[in-house]
Amino acid sequence: MLKPRLRPLQMQHLPKAIVLLFVALLFACGSSATATPTSSNNVAPTPTAKAGAAPTAMPEATKAAPVAMEPAGTINMGQKETGIFEAHPAMSSSPRIQFTSTTVGEGLITTATDFSAAPMLAKSWSVSDDFLTWTWKFQEGVQLHKGYGEMTAEDVLYSYQQWNAGGLHARSGIIGEYFGGPDGTFGGREGASVEVVDDHTLVVNTGLPWVPAQVFEFMRNGGGSSTWVVSKKQSEEIGIEAASKDISSTGPWQIEEHSSGEFWKLSAVQDHWRQTPFFDELIYWTIPEESARVAGFQTGQLDSFDMAFDSLATVEAVKGATINGFPNAGQAGLNFYGQLYGLDKDGNEYEFYNPDNAWVSSDADTSSQAWADAVTVRKALNIAIDRQTIVDTLLSGFGRPQSVRDWMGHDSRANPDWVYPYDPALAKQMLADAGYPNGFGITLTPAIRGAPAEVEACEAVAQYWEAIGIDVNLQSVPYATIRPELITRKYNGATCHTVGVRLSPIIGASNYVVKSTFSYGTHHPWLEEHVSAATIEVDPIKIQQAEREIYDWIFDNSTSSSLYVHDGIWPIGPRLDPNWKPLDWSEVRTASAFEYAKPK
Repeated sequence: MLKPRLRPLQMQHLPKAIVLLFVALLFACGSSATATPTSSNNVAPTPTAKAGAAPTAMPEATKAAPVAMEPAGTINMGQKETGIFEAHPAMSSSPRIQFTSTTVGEGLITTATDFSAAPMLAKSWSVSDDFLTWTWKFQEGVQLHKGYGEMTAEDVLYSYQQWNAGGLHARSGIIGEYFGGPDGTFGGREGASVEVVDDHTLVVNTGLPWVPAQVFEFMRNGGGSSTWVVSKKQSEEIGIEAASKDISSTGPWQIEEHSSGEFWKLSAVQDHWRQTPFFDELIYWTIPEESARVAGFQTGQLDSFDMAFDSLATVEAVKGATINGFPNAGQAGLNFYGQLYGLDKDGNEYEFYNPDNAWVSSDADTSSQAWADAVTVRKALNIAIDRQTIVDTLLSGFGRPQSVRDWMGHDSRANPDWVYPYDPALAKQMLADAGYPNGFGITLTPAIRGAPAEVEACEAVAQYWEAIGIDVNLQSVPYATIRPELITRKYNGATCHTVGVRLSPIIGASNYVVKSTFSYGTHHPWLEEHVSAATIEVDPIKIQQAEREIYDWIFDNSTSSSLYVHDGIWPIGPRLDPNWKPLDWSEVRTASAFEYAKPK
């Protein structure tokens, strides 16, 4: 039976202002945070997104008038980790991106429940029949924070070219290919150009056809791949580094104060173009320990928090509290790093390619014995994991097993054979067959990004692997610490990495190509050829065929995998009206859209 590891409470990580409070609360509350979970009768999922729906529509926005009201009070939100506040596109990275984009910033589009793109800062858009010319119309009258005036197309173009220049965003390279780099060039791609037509119109010629889903994926308002627009004038006046700490953007909240590892304090933007918040302030508290977050919620110090599923029963017992649930909130990936076959983006052999690792082949030839042995090892690691038990215990049943990543919400198109059965005895035999009868060592790291059970599930994976003789070095560090090693392809080991909805599975596959800023640890000439071809294919039928072929290859070779799909669970405290939903359905793992949260 799965027994999740318990970790000691690390009070030194709590915000200084509430350390003493939480110490007292933890003694008073005892072990209530570990109460046996039960399924909630209050969870009322919204309609599941239509499987396989392709982003369409170039609609006109229906601009809602700002709410005429005077904000009052503070919303306190508890998060495991928010990262250092850095909000300039050249300096921002995950996990702070998903919190900044839904508060201080706003995307060009939002993702609807059917995965289509809906207007946000982009009022409307059109794409030529050859998928080369994109005309963007932006909302008029959108005010930038800190008195920097109205947002213009110049601000939009500047912001996206800075997302590329910083190189920290998971899609920074792809953003540069679409909008051009900071110098406005497109790497010599023939026909590519970008033109500011007027204050609210931008025309992009991509030179090559672009799949709309790939464009919308980095323009959305939610998730780790989201983006926002900032004031070009502010950055030019005070410099990028200073602007990053006190950013002028367009969201319904603006930054007021922040302390690394402690809190972000945001104030409501009066007369916001879209929605003036109902509260004066929003504070993100960084509270790594679940027990401390639960205690804060129980006593009313927190209005919502990043909640583990095994705290559900405790939270439901809080008088006046409500649970909101949303399906297809996230999918937990299991990535095996160091599979760096072929050449890097500079045409050189990968510096950190190490075939001494049992899961890495010394031969890129998929018909070789070395390749077959590495595949056997990776498959053994997968079938050693009891995914259903993880779902039943750590997710309290609010999810389902998944063996191949990136297909959440597209299940009707998935291959039904993509399943890893739980068979630890066979896993041990497979390791012996591959030449590892006594196992081997591997580093396993959870990517801490605010998803339910992300750390606990990774700890469970470590236990399952240890049960078949693997020596697991479970490394629990802030995501900001591990992320640079993933980008540079330096990391050798495995990660548990939860992501949100993919507008199309091919978006996830783009992490396996050499030009991608981010990497899931696998680069192979076959993937490079087939993923690259699929990302410039505009025929929806051919795209879907290519996606199946690519992920059949990924499953057959077990280069990466998935653990489960989980629901989104928002605990809502007694002070807040429970009639509160996401704005962008690509990110429902933790509470967002705080501007729509009303006092009860």
